[in-house]
Order: sequence, then structure tokens, then C-alpha cells
Amino acid sequence: MILVSGATGFIGRALVRQLSSIGYPLRALIRPSPRTPRLPKGVPVEVAVVSLADKRGLRAALRDVETVFHLASAENQGSRGDLLTADIQGTENLVEAAADAGVDRIVYLSHIGAARASAYPAFKAKGIAEEHIRSGKVPYTILRTSLVYGPEDHFTNNLSRLIRSSMGVFPIPAGGRTVVQPVWVEDLVTCMLWSLENNNTINQVYELGGSEFFTLQQIIETIMEVTRRKRFLLSLSPTTLRALTVFLESVLPNFPISSFWLDYFAVNRTCSVDSMPRHFGLMPARFTYRLDYLIRKTWYQRAWDSLSKSAASLRPR
Repeated sequence: MILVSGATGFIGRALVRQLSSIGYPLRALIRPSPRTPRLPKGVPVEVAVVSLADKRGLRAALRDVETVFHLASAENQGSRGDLLTADIQGTENLVEAAADAGVDRIVYLSHIGAARASAYPAFKAKGIAEEHIRSGKVPYTILRTSLVYGPEDHFTNNLSRLIRSSMGVFPIPAGGRTVVQPVWVEDLVTCMLWSLENNNTINQVYELGGSEFFTLQQIIETIMEVTRRKRFLLSLSPTTLRALTVFLESVLPNFPISSFWLDYFAVNRTCSVDSMPRHFGLMPARFTYRLDYLIRKTWYQRAWDSLSKSAASLRPR
């Protein structure tokens, strides 16, 4: 049995789909919420509704579990997220419960740049969580990634939404020379699965990035080209942009960018370009070749696709 925390997130859903297609028995750890969990449709998966703060509930959820994929984080909740409770204390509780339950391995998804001494909350929380995992009694594999993108991500999709809604001008941080290596979500999930099947990855830490380096400005320009929406890029000081983001996040409940998100571009998040091929034998996808999901179809294209699907379902088999 495999337990996946954060199974309703963007990466978690992709992981659950691939694990299910291989035939692994799955259990999703879902935090209590009045909302219906966004698990992949048509995928057989057990559900354990347990908070990471509930040690007794975690022990019950880990019954018969051999491997834990720990993806849960409060980062995407923005100002509503509690990194201390979810990422730090939650990871500590999960590691203790996994040791008591005799779990064989924890695969933890972290960030390139994670460190206890980091000045940025998201990286600091990941660094402390890593320490809990390394000092625990359960064998582990830690995968540190650069920014991850894909059809349901909080990265390219949120940028695309902001570009569409902006009125001719789009703000970017001035002097933004930090670079990232965007990772295609399916490539990351493949590495996670292969790490599970390779005992040489036990008690190891890997840094994974794509095959290309980009600044935030280059990423925005690429998204504007793909979506065919040109905007004038207005440079603002990082302090001004962060203050503006915090303000908009507080007054607009569904504002797609958070102060945590800005942290992702505060420091270089890169590794060797051959890291993924060297460790996992996989050549990462190129960023510019995987952005078709950002192209919005016209109403008549969507209508035609819907009619085509309906017609296909009515054909005799």
C-alpha cells in the first residue's frame, strides 16, 4: 500500500494517476475540509481524512502502508497557509507515525534552495522538514525540484491568468536576474516512481531541474508568445512588488499570486542540467514545447469538441 499526502494538489493528482495506472494500491491522505477533495476521476484510491496534526489519526492512516509520498504543503494557500503547522510540525508528526507503523520509505518532495538558514519562509520550512526526515528512523528519498509546471499548475496558469487580466501593462521585479529550471510535471512524477523502484536512492537527496534556464522575464515573455497576449513589462522594485502582492492577496480572495510565490524567484533555483539524465536516465522535456495547455480555445472550438465527444460516446462498440 502506498500513502500519498497532498494527493489533491497539482503534482499529487499526476502522481496518483501514474501509480494507479501501474497497479499500486493507493491511499490518499486528505486534510479535513468542507470542500470535496479534488482527486483524479476514475482512479481507485482509498481516502483517509486526517490532519497532519493528528498523530493518532496518522497512525491509523498508515496501517499496512509500505511507502509514503509526502507532498503536502501549505505554500499554495498563500497568506492563509500555515507553514509551521503543515510543513514543519506536520512532517515531524508523519515521520514519527511512519516509524511506529513500520513504513519502508518516505519519498519527500522539497525545493532546490531548501535550508533552515534561508531568509525565505517556504525554503526555510522545507529545510526544517528535510531535517526531520533525515533524523527520523524511516529510510527516505528527498527530491528537491525547481519550479514544476503542467496543465493544472499554480505557476504558468496563474501567470497566464494575470497576463490576460492585465490592462496592457504587466509588473515584473526590477533587476530580476535569478534563474530557474522549470520541470515538466510528468518528468518529475516519473523520477518519483523510478526512485521507488531503485534501492540505490534510499537515504539520498537529489536536485532535479529541466534542461533550460530562464529568468522570470523570459518565462513571462514565453507565456505571452504562446497565448498571443502582448503586454508592456513594467519593472518595479522587489520590495514594491511584494507589498503590492500582499495587499492584493488580502483584498482579493482568489488572487493567483502570493508572497510565497515571489520567494520562488528570489534566489537561483538551478542544478546541473544533466541531473535528471544522470540519476534517472530521463531527458527532461523542453519548457517551450509543453505549454499548449495555456492556449484558450474559442467558444465554437469548445462546442465542437463537446459535440465530438458526445458523438463518439454514442457510437456502437
